Amino acid sequence: MDRRKFIKNSVLASGLTFMPSFLKAFETIDVESIGYKRLVIVQLTGGNDGLNTIVPVRNDIYYKSRPKIAIPKNQTIKLNDDLGFHKSLKPLKRLYDKGELCIINNVGYPNPIRSHFRSSDIWHTASRDKYQQVGWIGRYLDHYGTNAHEAIDINKNLTLAFKGQYKNGIATKSAMELYRSLQESDFNTILTYQNSQKHLNEHNLGYLYRTMIDVKSSAKYLYEKTSNTALAINYPKSSLGNQLRTVAQFINSRVATKVFYTSVIGFDTHSNQVAKQERLLANYADSMEVFVQDLKKNNTFKDTLILSFSEFGRRVDQNYSNGTDHGAANNLYVIGDQLKKPGLYNDLDTLQNLDDNGDIKYEIDFRTIYATILDKWLNVSDKKVLNKSFSKLDFI
Repeated sequence: MDRRKFIKNSVLASGLTFMPSFLKAFETIDVESIGYKRLVIVQLTGGNDGLNTIVPVRNDIYYKSRPKIAIPKNQTIKLNDDLGFHKSLKPLKRLYDKGELCIINNVGYPNPIRSHFRSSDIWHTASRDKYQQVGWIGRYLDHYGTNAHEAIDINKNLTLAFKGQYKNGIATKSAMELYRSLQESDFNTILTYQNSQKHLNEHNLGYLYRTMIDVKSSAKYLYEKTSNTALAINYPKSSLGNQLRTVAQFINSRVATKVFYTSVIGFDTHSNQVAKQERLLANYADSMEVFVQDLKKNNTFKDTLILSFSEFGRRVDQNYSNGTDHGAANNLYVIGDQLKKPGLYNDLDTLQNLDDNGDIKYEIDFRTIYATILDKWLNVSDKKVLNKSFSKLDFI
């Protein structure tokens, strides 16, 4: 059997995916002393309705298109004369007022696809033209990854974005879960068996044995680094709150991880949208504010950038079920302490020149945002990672 397939089918059958070549020397690096920059990705899965999130309170087209679900001006939080936050976003407004939030409007890609799965794949791979099995963070790992935990997906299964051709990120809900799962599985039995086979030389053991040792070392490193980290802040008792709590524990432990991925489901609001979105946005905003507070208390916010996106927006017109159907361009949120242009990066679409489906046309290709983060935040070649050169924006 091919050695890579053997590893995936036996050692990694639990759904925890690792990349090889863990460098033990990296465990001793003081990441705080070298200004270790981190990216946290939050996917609002299902397609958040951007128009009812950043509300165009003086746009007649908006209110005529949504007679039952439009947000009245007096129920929004004022951003300026033309725009207001959804009322559930008071915590986000506080970040906005501190200059720690940048809103980028009309983000999408050419010839948009309104399938959740295909559009998510496009965002995860940064490729519009063909199906790919390699994600944009996976390509980052292929080119620049140096350890098994440089990218962590706070989930049971690894998102496509974190899958590389040669190296993958780690998928786990916590350092303890990862560590215990390896102790309780057949992992150690396999290692013991390999050690007992004296007739197998280093060439035969080779890749398999070294990778398994690397996996165990990585799990032990993460567990030990996080086990003594105090959790002084209470997070919302929700899936996103728990995920961000885990991310904060990793970051505040000074684990040498560059990229984290989290997600929250439920934004596919085809019916009864108003009440559903109110709950979802409140959970998102509350969780995000607590997360930022936690990082600030531990002096790690200054080196953390948070990117929140949905795979697409919603149709401008409401549907017959008091909801909205799949759309195209949407707004995207960047949170950080080193924003060059906080607030509104660009104007919201006027809704006067929609596409043939009645959707907002994209103005900013989402890959220019990726390129900006890769080039200006992670300090790597965006062209190598994205397989194409994109213009850069000025939000960082």
